[in-house]
Amino acid sequence: MRNGVGVADIHDFLRYLVDQEGSDLHIKPGGPPSIRVSGNLVKASFDSLRVLDCVAAAMEMMNDEQKHQLEHAGEVDFAFSEPGVGRFRVNVYKQRGSVAIAARLVLPSAPSFAALGLPPAIETLANEHRGMLLITGPTSSGKTTTTGAVLNHINSTRACHILTIEDPIEILYADDVAMVSQREIGEDTKDFTTALRAAMRQDPDVIFVGEIRDAETVGAALQAAETGHLVLATLHTTDVAETVSRVIDFFPPFQQKQARVALAGSLAGVVSQRLLKRAGGGRVAAIEILVMNGRVRDLILNPEQTHMIPDIVAESGFYGMQTFDQALLALFRAGLVELEEAKSAATNPHDFQIALQQEGLQPV
Repeated sequence: MRNGVGVADIHDFLRYLVDQEGSDLHIKPGGPPSIRVSGNLVKASFDSLRVLDCVAAAMEMMNDEQKHQLEHAGEVDFAFSEPGVGRFRVNVYKQRGSVAIAARLVLPSAPSFAALGLPPAIETLANEHRGMLLITGPTSSGKTTTTGAVLNHINSTRACHILTIEDPIEILYADDVAMVSQREIGEDTKDFTTALRAAMRQDPDVIFVGEIRDAETVGAALQAAETGHLVLATLHTTDVAETVSRVIDFFPPFQQKQARVALAGSLAGVVSQRLLKRAGGGRVAAIEILVMNGRVRDLILNPEQTHMIPDIVAESGFYGMQTFDQALLALFRAGLVELEEAKSAATNPHDFQIALQQEGLQPV
């Protein structure tokens, strides 16, 4: 799109995003690009974009196969590297008959637990050698970053084979103590289910599934976990209780009893997170953690008691478990988030208010 002097193009937009320390770039006709900074969407200092500008920006990033998918499916996901700037997860989609782009900056390398300030229980879960570990949260909640820290820890501490199945590949891993094989949907394999079935013939110790989307994928992931692998996967759910229910609900009613047995037997833990505005700028994660034990296993097996999981999490700090509201209280106590930000993210605002008063952090 570098057609003339002074005409901004996708390369300039991506560079601007990084310079402004933003996380996401949005492009659509009728206005200038927008970027997300510390969770807020702001207009970038460029001219309004025409339909042809957006089409040209998209075409600049895509190969022929991706262009074909956009034309026939209406959207396409892929990773894009801008030399000297960074790597981006890109979704190009059609809206109102025109082309729009959402690009997210991904980390140049996997972070450490210490750099992210993650609770110690997550490192404990990363040290498991078998079972399923689910990293969950809504879009833009930092799942990729936390997952990257877990895989980075395993890569640097365990002599094993890590196999990732991603759509698209976001963080690139160099072999350390472990050997890492990364497969991209559409480029290296057909889909998640096909790749998971093939994984059993590729001698992995750890399998990362980029996203669980259907019963076939979760069934294959559970089977891999049951056969002695550590399976790490992400899921779009809001808390640990919803995560357990969602995994079971992927299956039709006549298979749900079997699904409960498989999940109770293979689940290692659930890490759910929400990103909040950090006091003073930036963002910080509030993290809810479930660690599998006998009580949780019994609740998963009994459909009439599964709703009690949040109570067990709240009472099980000894095992490293914590609810969102307990995490928020700790973040506020440490001065990392403002009071109103913590209140707005609380799962049970009334109970959170009472907890604040009991801690002496707010007048009765």
